[in-house]
Amino acid sequence: MTDFDPKSLLAESRLGVLATIKASGLPQLSPVTPFYDREAGKIYVSVTDGRAKTANVRRDPRAALEVTHPEGWAWATAEGPVELIGPSSDPNGPEVEALVDYYRRAAGEHPDWQEYREVMVSDRRVLLVLTVDHVYGQSMR
Repeated sequence: MTDFDPKSLLAESRLGVLATIKASGLPQLSPVTPFYDREAGKIYVSVTDGRAKTANVRRDPRAALEVTHPEGWAWATAEGPVELIGPSSDPNGPEVEALVDYYRRAAGEHPDWQEYREVMVSDRRVLLVLTVDHVYGQSMR
């Protein structure tokens, strides 16, 4: 039996559930495409300005992200403070550049970077950066 490392599961996962805190104190859950930079200890997620999770984080900058192994035998959760980068009105601005970097790291190269940049501005995309303070999880194997 090998030791389970929840940080490895976080690094391998490209589908997770982001939990933010509603004004009522209840969690608000959203499926997201995370990228975990293990060396930096940060998780990056592209979100849209004006949506519930973005408004929740602006009010209470804490979140958790849960990922599950594709076969369902393990899960990992990361918790920590969150910062938001963006939105931007400039397709070539630093906020959009941060989203380009996120995309490259999470999904690879885009077929049309100019189109991507313009969509990030028109959709009012924001980069959510969760600094990982605590990680926990469990393996059933």
